[in-house]
Amino acid sequence: MMLIEQTPVPDGSLPIAEMKEHLRLGSGFADEGLQDGLLARVLRAAMTSIEGRTGKVLLSHRFLMVLDDWRTEEAQALPVAPVSEVVSVTLVDGAERMLPVAPSLWRLVRDQHRPKLMPRVALLPTVPDDGRIEILFEAGFGPRWSDIPSDLSLAVMLLAAEFYENRYEPGTGGGGLPVCVTGLIERWRTVRVLGGGAA
Repeated sequence: MMLIEQTPVPDGSLPIAEMKEHLRLGSGFADEGLQDGLLARVLRAAMTSIEGRTGKVLLSHRFLMVLDDWRTEEAQALPVAPVSEVVSVTLVDGAERMLPVAPSLWRLVRDQHRPKLMPRVALLPTVPDDGRIEILFEAGFGPRWSDIPSDLSLAVMLLAAEFYENRYEPGTGGGGLPVCVTGLIERWRTVRVLGGGAA
């Protein structure tokens, strides 16, 4: 399975002003915007870390999931949540011909932790020999920072501040998250309770 980000989150969607306020950086100076690039980078790094630990996409954008075969023909779990829309499902045969699968044959089952694609009929369509499946979908809590649940947005701010303040000390931290961040994201982490299957 490959998950490919199709539309990266633009810098304009990042809470640069809120981050400056959180760090108590000065304002009204001629060089006020000089740190915006650095703040965008630490915010992106914090978001990536939180998303990786929780399996949740924070700001909405599109992904392409590429599979050699279905997990099961009864359902296919999607690797991140929340998923707001499955844009398309396409079978690709061994000759690289694209075979769109009609939306009448599948449906999205939304779930806070384990969204999945399920057939509207008996089974998901058969994958061609030497072929693959491509699922284009949109995931995230919404396009605006205010759409993100408050505990997750605060966790990003705290972790981004940690990255910002320790940017000249690459040997510190040991790779773990601060305890306050771990506590904020705990309820959002996906607990794997099954050894296999589609969920």
